[in-house]
Amino acid sequence: MLRFGIIGTGRIGDMHARLVALQPDASVTWCFDVYEESAGATAAAVGARATTDLDALLGAEDVDAVLIASPTNTHVEMILRSAEAGKPILCEKPIDVNIDKVEECKEKLRAFDVPLQLGFNRRFDPSHAGVQQAVARGDLGDLELLIITSRDPGPPPPRPILEACGGLFRDTTIHDMDMARFVMGEDPVEVFTMAANRVDPVFAELNDVDTAMVVMRGASGALCHINNSRRTNYGYDQRVEAFGAQGMVRSNNQRPSEVSRYGAGGTATRDELLYFFIERYRAAYEAEIRDFIDQVTAGKPPNVTFEDGRRALLLSEAALKSYEINKPVEVDYT
Repeated sequence: MLRFGIIGTGRIGDMHARLVALQPDASVTWCFDVYEESAGATAAAVGARATTDLDALLGAEDVDAVLIASPTNTHVEMILRSAEAGKPILCEKPIDVNIDKVEECKEKLRAFDVPLQLGFNRRFDPSHAGVQQAVARGDLGDLELLIITSRDPGPPPPRPILEACGGLFRDTTIHDMDMARFVMGEDPVEVFTMAANRVDPVFAELNDVDTAMVVMRGASGALCHINNSRRTNYGYDQRVEAFGAQGMVRSNNQRPSEVSRYGAGGTATRDELLYFFIERYRAAYEAEIRDFIDQVTAGKPPNVTFEDGRRALLLSEAALKSYEINKPVEVDYT
């Protein structure tokens, strides 16, 4: 039985705690948050102890591993404190939105021998993973084109969240950067970005963009196109399409059901797309937790690493730089 301490019990941390509690070989024993009421509510839901004292959680004998779901700007501190306590770590993405802090964290982690898995949950989505597996098997021949669509349902998040998230490329596109690396099986070496403000004035006020297209080239010559928007009016639009000489494979959007309706109101009408990311990716989140438990209990290294998080952020930084200078940018991973 792997006993978890949950660090951060907001919306995403509460979801993680409940998914951990569903696993037959895991439990949640402690929940930490700076807000006592939040920690208490999640703890009550999963039968754990609540605390506002992080040291109490990290020092508890009945905590075997931690899941970090605190605000992004606390991730580095929580990672290092958890590593110092010797706890295996599953941390939500990103490591941080500041690449210098990520590099500093990387160096400090050399002093500790603890597994650390980054929360790129979309790798564990059954449909997206199916695309990756088809490419890896060679079903398409050599990969030629990869198209990743990621469009959030509107309206935009509250302004305080936008102010702290690091902007579109570091907050949203970073998921797609990781998906690109995952499916392509290589690191993109060149990035070109065009972006605009087409959704809401708040993004321009924050010196950010809300609409973007990113084109990347791998060393193999394969091309990847990522398109992002902060708003749709039809649900959470999440698609991955891979194309090669031998065919195409695509991960489609998901709905509450696959029922088609026929009548005077329309032909083959269907349910709207799932709207919220927790609904759309619930299976992926649970599979991610399942994978972490399996790797830790087997004494094996994580399948999604700190370095994966670092490289996805480097690609996001390259996309932002390309947008700012309006030129392609070569990516340096050293």
